[in-house]
Amino acid sequence: MKKVTVVGCGAYMDSGYGCPGEWRCLKAAALGEGKFDEPVQVTGFVKCECPGRAMVTTVGMGAKLSEIKPDVIHLSSCLANAKPGCPYSSAEEMAKLLQTKTGIPVVIGTHEYH
Repeated sequence: MKKVTVVGCGAYMDSGYGCPGEWRCLKAAALGEGKFDEPVQVTGFVKCECPGRAMVTTVGMGAKLSEIKPDVIHLSSCLANAKPGCPYSSAEEMAKLLQTKTGIPVVIGTHEYH
């Protein structure tokens, strides 16, 4: 079973814009729905905190401390599709940075639930 780390937008989750944190991402991961092509094991859920400077370090440290390296990293749907979007970086820029620094493939999005 693939091991996955999900990165969510902390500002979006904390602001009450319809994303309570992680239940939709975890549901899609468990059922293999949305951006997951099969059921996966979520081994980490990281909140990106503005302005995002520590995101790569936090993902890397989480994998190191848990001793479970993810097979793939998913940027949550709230991070990828938030309106208004992140004023600091696009989801595409975040994905490229994470993939370059960690060597782990990054998927933009987690679910398509409303």
